[in-house]
Amino acid sequence: MAGLNQGFEYRKRLSTEAAGMQVIEYLVRRYPRFSRPEWQERIRSGRVLLDGMPSREHEILTPGRILSWKRPPWEEPDVPLSFAILHQDADLVAVAKPRGLPTIPAGGCFLEHTLLWLVRVRFPGASPLHRLGRGTSGIVLFAKTSRAFSGISQEWNTGKVVKIYRALAGGCLDTEELEVNVPIGPVPHPILRTVHAASPTGKPALSYVRLLERRGTSSLVEVRITTGRPHQIRIHLAAAGHPLVGDQLYGMGGVPADGSRALPGDPGYWLHAGLLGFRHPVSGAWTEIACMPPPVLRLREQGPCGQDQESMQI
Repeated sequence: MAGLNQGFEYRKRLSTEAAGMQVIEYLVRRYPRFSRPEWQERIRSGRVLLDGMPSREHEILTPGRILSWKRPPWEEPDVPLSFAILHQDADLVAVAKPRGLPTIPAGGCFLEHTLLWLVRVRFPGASPLHRLGRGTSGIVLFAKTSRAFSGISQEWNTGKVVKIYRALAGGCLDTEELEVNVPIGPVPHPILRTVHAASPTGKPALSYVRLLERRGTSSLVEVRITTGRPHQIRIHLAAAGHPLVGDQLYGMGGVPADGSRALPGDPGYWLHAGLLGFRHPVSGAWTEIACMPPPVLRLREQGPCGQDQESMQI
């Protein structure tokens, strides 16, 4: 059985939305996953702080102050706790994230059982330049220096980074290639208040889908994205009528399935970040990093040494 982690202090600088609210009212409204009695117990035990001092339940908040909650150590869920290094130089490190391991702390469950924590044990100060969903495997790129972070971030924001994925989509695609440009934005969710999904008022998003292999009731596809909206591939394939096999959240139309209380981090789907291409922020050289997909996402017709006859191409 895994041991307890070291606990964590969640800190938030208050904005104008908190002006005039009582501490308890703000906490209940801002963090509805916890009940009023739970927050009252935390306040009474001195674990809710305002500017570093124990707060009072009915204390009035003002913008600019720091509200924090000192969470005691807890036992995190079991997840894969290993990663492979795919590329390393003085400025960057790229690793292969296993399916099931969160990229960063999220959901109140994960802190040390995250890729960020594990990478920083070996590379202190490394900063992730993007993230993958918990159920997604493949390449995650970290910056080891501020110049690398700034340079790659600029390339990322202008769509110059090439990102190619593999996915197992439901149903049989009736076309070899498909372009999906459904906007993505927040929609209501029964637990999280909102999640990203297909939305006519969302931000532009573009995915290029290429059929690799038909498998009866499913299709192996390659997806190249030029934008990086949260859960974009899951949403876009669902919006196109082909939700990822095993995806508990996104149904037809690219929105949460009717009555579903699934969370974005729930596992079950198959999605893999297989290739990343970018111009190195220091040398300027074009750099490509590849990561072999898991067996279920490999082509059934294979060449020597188990390698796919058709590899990912830019």
